Amino acid sequence: MLGRRTLNRALLDRQLLLARSRMGPAEAVAHLVGLQSQAPHAAYTALWTRLDGFAFGDLSRLLLDRGVVRIALLRGTVHLVTADDALRLRPVLQPLLDRQIAQGAWAPGVRGVDREEAIAACRALVEAEPRTPGELRDLLGPRWPDADPVSLVNALRNWLALVQVPPRGVWGVAGRTAYTTADSWLGRSPADAPDARALVRRYLAAFGPASVADAQKWSGLTGLREVFAAMELRAYRDEDGRVLYDVPDAPSLPDPDRPAAVRFVADFDNLVLSHADRSRILAREHVRRVMTVNGIVRGTVLVDGFVAGTWRTDRARGSAVVTVAPFAPLAAADRDALEAEGGRLLAASDPEAGHHDVRFA
Repeated sequence: MLGRRTLNRALLDRQLLLARSRMGPAEAVAHLVGLQSQAPHAAYTALWTRLDGFAFGDLSRLLLDRGVVRIALLRGTVHLVTADDALRLRPVLQPLLDRQIAQGAWAPGVRGVDREEAIAACRALVEAEPRTPGELRDLLGPRWPDADPVSLVNALRNWLALVQVPPRGVWGVAGRTAYTTADSWLGRSPADAPDARALVRRYLAAFGPASVADAQKWSGLTGLREVFAAMELRAYRDEDGRVLYDVPDAPSLPDPDRPAAVRFVADFDNLVLSHADRSRILAREHVRRVMTVNGIVRGTVLVDGFVAGTWRTDRARGSAVVTVAPFAPLAAADRDALEAEGGRLLAASDPEAGHHDVRFA
């Protein structure tokens, strides 16, 4: 039986948050099975808080060199993944992406649209040059006058593996969303054979021990119970009796009393999104303060390994200020540690700002 603190320390360890890792950025992105990237710059903080010696320009270069890309994957949301994973994971997750269109709010707007014909038309446009959603609506709308142009473009993002090209996502650079196909951008085609078992193994290595429901919450896929049953996995139970699985070659679980340094976790980070039961990292009573009704997932601070508040950065002329909003009064030592860590974050993210400050709401 695994207690909450044991699961907490295991998650922090596998998420590279118990101690900063010496991995390079591409290796870390692969280990984490991508980083949620709806907020286009969140991945920079996500890696800075996990990696020893990470510089924000390192990830910008990877994006510009096509070593990583931003593409709709897990849960149908935009993720920053390695080029290999964009091609490897997309076929596994295609059933989820198809289901979102067939059963979601966009379905009425694309009723009567021939999927393969729309895909071919979109492919020709975006491979000629990257196109923004607005351009695609203007160019494709007249061809399907009975369809809703917004729904059509959203459907195509799911039907066709489209990547968002730089400068979108480059640190310090403003860029509109513009699409091209993954295979034309990367010069390779997506994998032919989806491998759900490999996806589960990688999930457990980065987020386990975890339940079937946890893996389905993280991925958005259904029917994973059969996949788990066909695999040789280590099994535990949590304090509520749920069965948790792990890969057989997983490292030993950390001591639940091992100290955990304070951390600044990025907006939309999969750390707080990848379990059906988030209590190993986020107390139930605080979920609404992190995840808003309009779909925003705020950046969080970790104290003793658990979410203890939210944070944001406000930038003005020559100034960058981190504001921490704790859920409860902080011990003096924890407040000092967060202030020091926030200062280090600003030095990495905003080195040219003449004024840095860390404040507590």
